[in-house]
Amino acid sequence: MTDTADAANLMEPARPALGRRQAVQNLVAHGSALLIVFVATLLVARLAGPAVLGAYAMLRVLPWLTGVVVSSGLPMASAYFLAAGTRDDPRLRPTLALLAALGSGIGALLWLAATPLLQRFFVVVPLWLLALASITVITRLLTVWGKACCQGAADIRGANLVIVMEELMFLPWYAVALAAGLRGVTAVIAGLVCGGTCAALTALGRLLRTGFAHGWGRPSVKIARRVVHYGARGQLGDLLFLVNMRLDFVILGALAGPAVLGMYAVASKFAELIRLPAVAVRYVLYPRFARQGPRSASRDVRRLLPRAAAMTALLTPVLGGASVIALPLLFGPAFQAAVLPACILLIGLAAWGAAAVSTAFLCGIGRPGVNSWAMGIGVAVTVSLDVLLIPRHGAVGAAVASSAAYLVTTVLLSAFTVRLAARALRTPVDDPATDSS
Repeated sequence: MTDTADAANLMEPARPALGRRQAVQNLVAHGSALLIVFVATLLVARLAGPAVLGAYAMLRVLPWLTGVVVSSGLPMASAYFLAAGTRDDPRLRPTLALLAALGSGIGALLWLAATPLLQRFFVVVPLWLLALASITVITRLLTVWGKACCQGAADIRGANLVIVMEELMFLPWYAVALAAGLRGVTAVIAGLVCGGTCAALTALGRLLRTGFAHGWGRPSVKIARRVVHYGARGQLGDLLFLVNMRLDFVILGALAGPAVLGMYAVASKFAELIRLPAVAVRYVLYPRFARQGPRSASRDVRRLLPRAAAMTALLTPVLGGASVIALPLLFGPAFQAAVLPACILLIGLAAWGAAAVSTAFLCGIGRPGVNSWAMGIGVAVTVSLDVLLIPRHGAVGAAVASSAAYLVTTVLLSAFTVRLAARALRTPVDDPATDSS
């Protein structure tokens, strides 16, 4: 069976077994990607030390953040519109492609303009290297956009391929850089630039192979406005979630230095292993809910919400115990201090399965703004506690702040989901979501 035929078959939303199979496949892809990131983190930590590891952690986040913010949440919006009722409009795909090109170019220019300011957070990175990293703004946005288009078109096989390649490509190019005599942060940035280029080409190639460019019409200003409107509201939630996840990185790096940041990055990455099943469930449910419409999605979310919460809760003590042994064993005795922050973060992520399902539901029924409200309240908790705790308690304080924010966000997202699902089930008609209202 061809890839295009596979994608067409995956469009059916009413087959529970298919959803489970997709979730398992996506879990394997995300698990593989996280394992690759773990190996890369371990290599950078061993070969370059905590300071360069801290810079590597930031360079994996900030270029992506720049691209998706400048593009007004284009990846999330692309997945939604390709899954919902607008997917057959011949003007949609060229409009999305044009927005991706504009967002990547503008994002790279903004990165270049902000390079002197960024160097305050990248004290181990020379200015010229930081300017070179602007290329990763382009490659990261095109990669995540291509991945999102695969997700929205129900090409989960293609999305999984990009998920893995996005992380895998760093390793061979990092090895090439080391073999060429580059060291430290120079080798890291060389690996990120070259690996990111390969990942972006993989994503774009997958779209071309599965017919993304067939039957195009003219780009539409009207559709672009709708995409930007939905994407801005949805990306606000993702941006606020990222703040919950990574604001502690920025503040910790500024106040405690890159070595402490590198330590905390290890703890954070280990704790985030618990998010893997939740991420896979959300990845599959988001376009599925968009295709189903609010009423059918509400029936599903009532059933899935408690199951997802229990799934991550059961993993918490397992990973907590594993962190005591695994972190100092894998990263060395110097990283023993990462154990306590990792365990604290796991407490906050214990029910994250419910948050993942809730986010997929809220965005899938065209209500990304509600998701953003919950994330915003979580950010308020993060900012308040980070400022209060990090100066005195360092990495442990950052972990406590983030953990509290995760718990607050999960409770709010679940409450909003239950309320909106009950309202949708009281309506007599189940119309598929066809716009961003």
